[in-house]
Amino acid sequence: MGNDAQVEIPTHSKEQDKSHTKESCIVDRTIKTLNYKADDIHETHCRVYNVVPSISAITGISPQRYVWRICIAYHLGPRLLIGSLYYNYHKERTSYIFEDKVRNLAINLGEACYWLNLIELLALTGVTYVSNRENYFVHEKIFIIFMVTSLLHMLCRARVGCLASDVVEPVKTNKLVWILFFVAICATIGLIVFFLRHRLLCRPLAFTWFSICEYILATANMAFHALIVQDLPVHELQVVCPTGKTN
Repeated sequence: MGNDAQVEIPTHSKEQDKSHTKESCIVDRTIKTLNYKADDIHETHCRVYNVVPSISAITGISPQRYVWRICIAYHLGPRLLIGSLYYNYHKERTSYIFEDKVRNLAINLGEACYWLNLIELLALTGVTYVSNRENYFVHEKIFIIFMVTSLLHMLCRARVGCLASDVVEPVKTNKLVWILFFVAICATIGLIVFFLRHRLLCRPLAFTWFSICEYILATANMAFHALIVQDLPVHELQVVCPTGKTN
């Protein structure tokens, strides 16, 4: 009996130790998972102090990513139609300009606004559906395209709106477009500076300031597109049947 007891006790102890070890691993893994989820949007490759998450970080995790993607998909169609509406608006204004040089410049700027708006919208869709956690390289490059085209779009809109002001009435929101453009330029410069300080030097709070600049840039962009309410207050989109044709 003494020998049997000596054999059984270690076996029981090993089973208890294995069970205890397994439970400890589960608890530790659960704690790590909870901590990860709590700090997920603040985490960066430098692992330095950060208090404000970027837009990409917020919209890159669940359930925010699904809400963001639904919102972008919902307003994608109207935004495409609004781009065409602005194109016709600029074309109509240009038709009143008699000087060939100014008229050609206005035509080119109006077309540039249309294509830049289209590329900007496609880039916004790209950064929405290709998150930084799924493919950071592609997400980053599309985001750069979005920033460049949005700034150029603002610049072209501001420029075409003040052409031939002695012949046609200037666009009512032209001053606001210029203000938003300079705000966006300052935010972009700050965004680049703080991104480099974070990426190359790993400075604490650098990514926080990067995120703040990103919020300012996004707000300026949304305000710029919201100006359609003042630019085209009486315009409306209609789906009509051609004259003389019925179903």
